[in-house]
Parts: sequence; structure tokens; C-alpha cells
Amino acid sequence: MAHSLSPECTPLKHEYDACFNTWFEGYLEPAIATNNAKGHSQGQRIEYSKLKKEEYDRKCGGIWAKYKDCVQKAVTEKGLGELLSQARQENPLREPPPPDASG
Repeated sequence: MAHSLSPECTPLKHEYDACFNTWFEGYLEPAIATNNAKGHSQGQRIEYSKLKKEEYDRKCGGIWAKYKDCVQKAVTEKGLGELLSQARQENPLREPPPPDASG
């Protein structure tokens, strides 16, 4: 696993990465097992996604918040806030186009 921006954040990064990877594997497992969730209704898939989000929040959300706070502190201490702000202005995130309804 890679190191974080700041050495004191690296243990939190590793803890979060492990938590997320375990959660994500479980998130994908039913889709893989049923060949991309064929046979499941849209409602079942939405409910499954909702439950998995709640599981993520419960298991990994606190770790993510601590890691994010640590990285934000490191960004400030290293004087990178202005560079990030400039990058966001030059290349703002955009909403993806809606999925093709015919597909």
C-alpha cells in the first residue's frame, strides 16, 4: 500500500484502505455471483445499495473521517491549499452525463 501525504496519516490510510477493500469486495460479490445481477429487480438493487452504503458508513465511515481530517491538516501545514484551490478553478469537477436510457 502507498504512503499518505504525511507520515502521521499513513496508518489511518492503511486502516481505511483495508476497510474499504473488504467492504467493496462484499459490495461486488452478489453482482459477480449472479452475472451482473440478472434476475434482480431495480428495487432489489436499490435496496441492496442502500444497505451496503449503511454498512460502509458503520464500518469505514469513522476511519474515513479521521483520515480525511489528517490529510486536510497536512495539506494546510504544507501550504498546498492555494494550489488545490487553483487546480479546482482551472479544472472543476463536472457532473457525468446521464446514462443512455436506450442501453
